[in-house]
Amino acid sequence: MRTFFEQLRVQRLDDHRFYHQSRINQSLHFVSALCFIASYGLLFVDPASAALLAWGVSMTTRQAGHFFFEPRGYDEINGVTDAYKEAVKVGYNVRRKVVLMAVWALVPAALAVSPSLLGTIEPATDVPGYLHDVGIAWLALAAAGIALRVFQLWVERDLFTGVVWVTKIATDPFVDAYLYHKAPFALMRGELLDPMYDLRRR
Repeated sequence: MRTFFEQLRVQRLDDHRFYHQSRINQSLHFVSALCFIASYGLLFVDPASAALLAWGVSMTTRQAGHFFFEPRGYDEINGVTDAYKEAVKVGYNVRRKVVLMAVWALVPAALAVSPSLLGTIEPATDVPGYLHDVGIAWLALAAAGIALRVFQLWVERDLFTGVVWVTKIATDPFVDAYLYHKAPFALMRGELLDPMYDLRRR
């Protein structure tokens, strides 16, 4: 168990220091985390609505922070290149996220073109039905995305790393809500980047 928690700590630390330096990104992650926590509760009552909230609000704010506000290029704080960070990323790096979000965007379009998904589901006949189908499809996409990355990690490294990563992303909303709750206030003070003094290489 000590090894498990140590790997979990390392994955969280690397994710924070490599990919969450922008205060805007941190603030968006705080909003995303709160919405994810709400979607966790909603999952037990209305899975489709939970997925609509998680993908439609939480994931879009979260990934917008990464795509548009997080600095790229040489990382002065950690003393590494962007290429290095992309190569060692345990979860979804930017390239993998682009693919995942492209599939996410295609789901509503596919259901609009073929409400029955080529005869595989009962077609929706109204807007609520369509949104329900989108939500369920996004829920399936989330499960598939997690399973695929765990399998990749199993092949590339080992299953243990994949299990640690799943634990990390499942608990990220709670960790992010705590870690980034002060980011909006720092942003209002005009601080665009987290100086991360405690993490700077000496």
